[in-house]
Amino acid sequence: MKVAEIENEIVVLKDREDEVLNGRKGAIVKVLGCGLCGSDIVKLKHKLVKSGTVLGHEIVAKIVEIDSETNFKKDDVIVTSHHIPCGKCEYCKNGNVSMCRHFKETNIRPGGFSELVFVSDEHLKNVAYLKPESLTEEEASFYEPLGCCVRAVKRASLRENSTVLVIGLGSIGIIMAQALKAFGMNVIGCDLLASRVQILKNLGIEAFTLNEMCESIKADGVFMTSGSDKAIDTALKFVRDGGKILVFSSTPQNFGYANNEIYYRELTVLGSYSPAPIDLKDSLELLATKQVRVSGLSTVYTLDKVQKAINDTLENKIMKAYIKVS
Repeated sequence: MKVAEIENEIVVLKDREDEVLNGRKGAIVKVLGCGLCGSDIVKLKHKLVKSGTVLGHEIVAKIVEIDSETNFKKDDVIVTSHHIPCGKCEYCKNGNVSMCRHFKETNIRPGGFSELVFVSDEHLKNVAYLKPESLTEEEASFYEPLGCCVRAVKRASLRENSTVLVIGLGSIGIIMAQALKAFGMNVIGCDLLASRVQILKNLGIEAFTLNEMCESIKADGVFMTSGSDKAIDTALKFVRDGGKILVFSSTPQNFGYANNEIYYRELTVLGSYSPAPIDLKDSLELLATKQVRVSGLSTVYTLDKVQKAINDTLENKIMKAYIKVS
């Protein structure tokens, strides 16, 4: 089978032996396509993974071999996430599923940028679903990233009709804004690029370029989906006293937040990372019912062009890449 793996800090196409069940419970799936996540790029850019690693986890795939106690069968087209919380540890009991040790250890093998992938029975039971017929493969690939956004919305625990500002309108900012709206928030988006602002406007959500933002805007919650260091200053500028800042991105420098602003203004700053199984279920419902629309957000590349997709993303030539595998 063909895989796109890391070699000398770039992604190259390689041949490997086909994945087979070989006595394992679960399924071998033929990957139809896989979204390129920002975390994949961060891992490669900051040398967080070793040579031979196959990245990718936002998969849409067809089952070609299965031994499972679930109702899935051969030829089913599914979506699945890559991590599964145990549900029993102190992290899970306190709602911090992303910190669960089992969560961090579970994965699809070898990775989504591969022709064939092993999906465990545990994945099939907890985080896998049939692809809704109402969704294209590209649209369905947003299942996991939207699940991350759904969890962030829930973690913020904002009252219905709260005013929420989303800073950074890349693909995540676009779907985060829609998720917030679906949960009953009054949403405003902002970005440096007018083209991205227009995308959100076309989806019926108020949006501005940063220099158009009115000084009087004071949001109950600010969702920081931009990885720019300056996004921190923007968040502090537009959050109301007593408001919340939800961090949903890493920044190049770990500058952090001004202690005195948090203290004297009674701000709440919290992070959100990955979804729980219930968030993924909610995500699929939002996509299937078109409460979150993702058509046109992705640019399609073939498996041998993963590195080009990464480069184009870094150079802001595209918003998000979808790697067509089969």
